[in-house]
Amino acid sequence: MQLADLLAQAGKPVSIPVVSQLLELHDFRPRQAYKTVAGGQHPDRDAQFRKIQELIRSYHAAGHPVLSMDVKQKELIGQFFRHGELYTQERVHVYDHDFRSFADGLVIPHGLYDLKHNLGYLTLGISRDTSAFAGDCIRHYWRTYGRPLYPHAYSLLILCDCGGSNNARWYVFKEQLQQVVNDLGIEIRVAHYPPYTSKYNPIEHRLFPHVSRACRGLVFSTMDVATEAMGRTTTKTGLQVFVSLLDKEYQAGNSATEEFKEHMEIVFDRKLPQWNYRAIPSIA
Repeated sequence: MQLADLLAQAGKPVSIPVVSQLLELHDFRPRQAYKTVAGGQHPDRDAQFRKIQELIRSYHAAGHPVLSMDVKQKELIGQFFRHGELYTQERVHVYDHDFRSFADGLVIPHGLYDLKHNLGYLTLGISRDTSAFAGDCIRHYWRTYGRPLYPHAYSLLILCDCGGSNNARWYVFKEQLQQVVNDLGIEIRVAHYPPYTSKYNPIEHRLFPHVSRACRGLVFSTMDVATEAMGRTTTKTGLQVFVSLLDKEYQAGNSATEEFKEHMEIVFDRKLPQWNYRAIPSIA
């Protein structure tokens, strides 16, 4: 309509439908922005991607689990607005502001995605996204789901980003990882995606978008509602999602102990050690 008014002011009056036709003729149409431009590129990016693909092939060939790990966006529990629509018989009323003080709680969905079996595992935390929380989620997965599904596995490959609670530079994440393997008695190999490449982590397009779709428009009025909704996530390709609640408080700002830093048992790869390493159970 603005273009039609401007043309009329310029002495070339045309109708709005004609303006629309002219725009389409010259390939002008409404478009949204796509997040495809990386904020940067590490020089070892391609080498690490090749390394990850080699690891995935070797682990699958050996019958060992390959898990993609990340944390989904936090959600407030209560009458808060969420994007999307639902079929209802009455208008749904929610708070006009998303103030944390209005919430009855907070849910932090920590995800693990099994590449081979197309299975998703969400552990819902209620406290903080810390390395200790990530470690407990791995423990819960292996004891509840992983060991029965992979009874002969002696090593587990985890693919994850470079930041967050599983930050590649943090000693505290490695310390938690060492504690996990000592408790479980299984080796864990970690491969981090390079900086600016988190969108290639499989969980980002094989699990999280489908969970968002299953919960679209639904008000998370209680933790039970959130848990049930996420557990209903499925796809035509057979995705199943298992959801558990981890009712535990975690402290922020923890760091690794000096003893761990001095006697760290983590085994780093010779090639790209900053992103590739193994936690091996300690021999008592």
